Formats: sequence, C-alpha cells, structure tokens
Amino acid sequence: MDLTSIQTINYIRNKYGFHMRKGLGQNFLQDAAALDNIIQAASLTPDSGTLEIGPGIGVLTARLAEASKKTVTIEIDTNLLEVLDETLAPYENIKIINADVMKVDLAALIAEEFSDCASVSIAANLPYYITTPILTRLLEDPALHVNDIVVMVQKEVAQRLCARPKTKSYSALSVLVAYHSVPEIVTVVPASSFVPPPKVDSAVVKLAMRTTPPIQPLSEKAFFKTVRAAFGQRRKTLINALCGSNLYSLSKEEMKTLITSLGFPETVRGEELGLQEFCVLSDALINSFK
Repeated sequence: MDLTSIQTINYIRNKYGFHMRKGLGQNFLQDAAALDNIIQAASLTPDSGTLEIGPGIGVLTARLAEASKKTVTIEIDTNLLEVLDETLAPYENIKIINADVMKVDLAALIAEEFSDCASVSIAANLPYYITTPILTRLLEDPALHVNDIVVMVQKEVAQRLCARPKTKSYSALSVLVAYHSVPEIVTVVPASSFVPPPKVDSAVVKLAMRTTPPIQPLSEKAFFKTVRAAFGQRRKTLINALCGSNLYSLSKEEMKTLITSLGFPETVRGEELGLQEFCVLSDALINSFK
C-alpha cells in the first residue's frame, strides 16, 4: 500500500468515512522525497529506535519502521486507530499509543520501550497549532536522552528554530533551540505535497541534541527568564524590555548601568544577543541581587 498515493488516501477516507480535522492540524503527506529526507536526517540504523508524534495514516511511520529496530508512535485521534491497524499491519516492530503527547511521560516511555535500542530519535510531522509547545517540552526535558529530533513544521517556524542573532526570525525559541541542540533546515516542502494542502509551505528541521549546553549560566532558570523578558517587547531596547517585564527590582537607571558595564550599548535590543551574551547578562542580573 503506497501511503503517499492520492488514490490510497482517498481509498482510506472513503472506506473509513474519515474527515480531516482542522482542529488537529491534519494534513497528510504525499511527497515520497520529503519522507526520504526525514529518514536520512534521522540517521537511523537497524539498532536504533524511533518515537513518532502524530502518525496520521502512517505514511512516515512505515518508513521509520523499515529503517529502525522499533517504532513507537503516539496518536491523539481515536478515529485514526482503525486506519493505522490496516495501513501498518505489515509491520511487527510498530507500537501505536492512543494518547495526548503533552500528557505522556515521554522519558519513562522511551526508557521502557527502547531499552534494547542503541539510540533513539524522535520524528514528527507536527500540527502547526501545537508545534511550539511540543518542541519546548521535548527540548526542556533533561531525561529524554535522544540523539536527534527531526520534525516537519511550518516554514516560518523552521526559520525561527534555526535563526541567528540580528535576524528578523530570531526569537526566544531560537535561543532555546540553540541551547539544547544544533539546528538545521534539511529541506523545504511545498504546500502541494499535502492532502489537503495547507495555506503555507513546510520545512523539515533536524535538531541534533547536545550532550551539554555550549554555555554554563549560573542558573538555567534565570537564563531563560532573562531571554523571555528580552524578547517580550521586541520593539523596545533591552533596558526597557527588562524593566518593563517587572521581573527585576532595578530602576531604569540601574539597569542602564548594568547593561553598559557589560560592554553593551544602551540602545542594544534583545535580538542582538547570542547565547554567550545572554549568559553574561543573566549572570550579571543574578550577581546584582547578592
């Protein structure tokens, strides 16, 4: 069964009376080349395991199972379970879990399901409406221990994930991604590659997970609090954004003195700072309260 074929997709929709649920961001991939790119990016081996989020009708799931030792896929939509039973029937190394990924203990799941695998990767064609919450959760969980995360996301989001300082797409999400991984846009996937086609193009992004962050702030919590505050009011200078966040008990003049003492101009904005600069800033803010 060629799950990228429009004939197969229509057969499944007609047989099961399945309707795409816009609220779940369901757009099914019919681009075999995009699947190849995802598989290659994940660097899977016969000894590796894969955790997939949102299998849809199983088009990526089948390819993951062919390339790895075991694939576990999490699907929230109960209406797709019967479909997946048919489309994935030929594969004995696939386990389907009907659950909301935001409510699953992923670290425990990975430890239980992939104990006999040499490595684990996460792959997903993420719904646009929940991309950031899912990625944030994956990146911030220190117990996951995965090699990489390969996701299909909205092209604009992909650009934010991989953005560098002083660019339009650079954001707090960019900092979070760079702290925990080395991001790379693998390929752009046009809207015409999906059924039904979304209104925007997508992109495949690989996040090669770091074993340790490239910086060592005094407090990781304070570091990301500072990052979020700096980007909270993008049009304002860093001084005004930090003071306006009401997170710090420093006057504007005191914040100005601290910022300039670090070698930053008083007109600097949050989007101009990289990981190291944010680390220096958050450490200085911590020390200012000692």
